[in-house]
Amino acid sequence: MSGSAIAMLIVSIVVIWGGLAASGIFLATHKEVDHYPPGAPEH
Repeated sequence: MSGSAIAMLIVSIVVIWGGLAASGIFLATHKEVDHYPPGAPEH
């Protein structure tokens, strides 16, 4: 593999796993919605 291919591999791995980690942290720190805006369907 060339140096640029390895660099792109590392960048893509960081983007994918970083997004997964960020979404997991967001879901862990934000609780479920307590109330919905007017006109929204009840769940």
